[in-house]
Amino acid sequence: MSLSIKSTELGFKELGVSADILNVLQSLKLETPTPIQHKSIPVGLAGQDLIGVAQTGTGKTFAFGIPMIERLRHNRGRGLVLLPTRELALQVDENLRQLGGRLGLKTAALIGGQAIGSQLQSLRKNPHIYIATPGRLIDHLKRGSVRLDQVKVLVLDEADRMFDMGFAPQIEAILKWVPKERQTMLFSATMPRAILKLAAVHMTMPIHIEVAPPGTTVERVDQEIYVMRKEDKYNQLEKILHEYKGSVLVFTRTKHGAKNLARNLERARHEVAEIHSNLSFNQRKESMAGFKSRKYRILIATDIAARGIDVSDIELVVNYDLPDDSEDYVHRIGRTARAGKIGKAISFATPDQGKDIRSIERLINKKITLKKFAELEQANMRPVVRRYGRTMSFGRRGR
Repeated sequence: MSLSIKSTELGFKELGVSADILNVLQSLKLETPTPIQHKSIPVGLAGQDLIGVAQTGTGKTFAFGIPMIERLRHNRGRGLVLLPTRELALQVDENLRQLGGRLGLKTAALIGGQAIGSQLQSLRKNPHIYIATPGRLIDHLKRGSVRLDQVKVLVLDEADRMFDMGFAPQIEAILKWVPKERQTMLFSATMPRAILKLAAVHMTMPIHIEVAPPGTTVERVDQEIYVMRKEDKYNQLEKILHEYKGSVLVFTRTKHGAKNLARNLERARHEVAEIHSNLSFNQRKESMAGFKSRKYRILIATDIAARGIDVSDIELVVNYDLPDDSEDYVHRIGRTARAGKIGKAISFATPDQGKDIRSIERLINKKITLKKFAELEQANMRPVVRRYGRTMSFGRRGR
């Protein structure tokens, strides 16, 4: 059924959401269900297992959060949400507290990088929902500070990223602690074979949901690749930052590169923050909060640390370094095309990275505009022209 009703209350009401939660949604100014919410909430409310293929920023948290909270309100039991990173866990914790807190439901965020003592205090309050990263949850299970025998609803969010980060053994271990009689909801941006295998073993006749075909988010992003020498990257970034006035997310390949780039931009009097694994948890939290509040216009990030960044209205994503994995390119640029908006992404590549560019283009099934600048010698471009066999623009870019 396609929803054409504009009212918040009627839109979510038609999905089977209770009056109490409708009131909360209205107070949060959520006007209409997103596509993933539209498809997932009825399945979740029915208690069925589901597999959802959706990118970050599509409204997944409430897609599983609403059914979870509806069930836990009326039945004894607990919910468990597993996520790959601390930042993403805190974002989900905040959203679920907004949704369930007014209905008397409590949450506990169990993540690494925080003192375990403060988490023990949260656990003593008998929370209804655990939001956890796999490693820290395993720590609590070994200590005996958490029991999972009352979990009625399990959510595996960003499942592909958890597998990419090597959490598969921890997830398998955690599943042994969770009752077999439960509802499981799994969300992932991609669906590799390892996740399908896990679903086949640990889920019961799951309903498969895909809110859009692969590449749809990418198609909403205007993409360009600037080919240049490595030593020209910084000056080109400065030009771009003076042209674009909104929030800019810049990705580097290494944490060392992120730190150096942030220092250089600070010296140039830019409002900049950084987020990478060399920073403490509190430093990363402050960087994220400052970027969201517009205290910092520019955020320099690495791929792993950036997982969980959920900031609206990012005008531009810059790939200062191309990622090692083509799928990370999709995750990166999708952060500037949230909630159906059109985004902009500019990537820097050196003349010897033709293979990396082709790999990205194969993944997104799209040719990306390549541009070269007048200050580069024609000879520097010949390897790329030969690899691509297509004409490239050699002038300065226009908007």
